[in-house]
Amino acid sequence: MSSDVPAILLDLDGTLIASEPGILSSCRAALRALGHETDPVMDIASIIGPPIEDVMRYLLREFGDDRVADAVDAYRQDYGARGLLLSELYDGIAEALTAMRQNAWLYLATSKRETFARRILENKGLDSIFNGIYGSTPAGNIDHKPELIAHIVHENDLAADRCVMVGDRRYDIAGAHANGMRAIGVLWGYGTRDELENAGADRLIEETRELPEAALAIASATMPN
Repeated sequence: MSSDVPAILLDLDGTLIASEPGILSSCRAALRALGHETDPVMDIASIIGPPIEDVMRYLLREFGDDRVADAVDAYRQDYGARGLLLSELYDGIAEALTAMRQNAWLYLATSKRETFARRILENKGLDSIFNGIYGSTPAGNIDHKPELIAHIVHENDLAADRCVMVGDRRYDIAGAHANGMRAIGVLWGYGTRDELENAGADRLIEETRELPEAALAIASATMPN
């Protein structure tokens, strides 16, 4: 890829899609598979974002259960069968992606399994707009954002100072900064303003219509010394 063209890396859950209904449904299914009753008002919005292993470890702690691998397997079985189909694009995201694609390379950078992420984008008719779709793999070596972003940069010969990461959680901001990349925090997802500000987001945006201008401006600007 030419370093003259800016690159925009985008998170999936809470950035492009409202994924909570499907994730919640599959978390419930995983806990039930391990013999646990789930709270009818169970709220997982605050823990969407990190790898599913971290999410299941957190949920199992309440039950004194350390069967994280079993829970993850049960979760993925349910999510692959039906949970991922419950995701919905945020209003304006399709238009924002189209606008950005005219002037930048687009890469998906998600902690979700790559196979699931690809199926979600295919289901929404958006897979072809990305130059690359990257997520966690069975090998487990790029599950977290710092390693995932480093992999995308290396794999596509990108210049970090000509890239920007867009996400809704502190993990996105930290992963970008660990790779010398700037980051935009979006406020329509699952992270709070305080979380993103404390993580050091280079810019915050409140509406999807702001995304093309903000992302292209930061990715195209010279990184300060």
